[in-house]
Amino acid sequence: MQDPRYGETMKSKGGLTRLLNAMKYTWHGLQAAAKHEEAFKQELLVVIPLSIAAWALPGVPVLEKALLFGVLQLILVVELINSAIEANTDHISLERHPLAKRAKDMGSAAVFLTILVAAATWAAVIWTRFL
Repeated sequence: MQDPRYGETMKSKGGLTRLLNAMKYTWHGLQAAAKHEEAFKQELLVVIPLSIAAWALPGVPVLEKALLFGVLQLILVVELINSAIEANTDHISLERHPLAKRAKDMGSAAVFLTILVAAATWAAVIWTRFL
């Protein structure tokens, strides 16, 4: 029988060590996504140049630049969550199951809606500032 305190031993206690570990886990997560997730790679190809462009746009107030930058990063955040859902679902079972399909489809829908929000935000800023 497993020790009932097992979960407690897996949790960090806080402090600087926890912060450093969190940064390490974050880096590992970004590396894993860039290595194993095709959608994340494709999104990076769009997000990186547009993120640079967001800050370089002339005549755009800094808050709007931050908004343009932020909605792009949100795409990556939601893609990471979607990828985590997919990986966890596949870890549990590779068997086709309606609930697994639902979880994966909902994650995909979340990414799509986030892309729509980003596109609408960019369109609104470009329209009001340049057209």
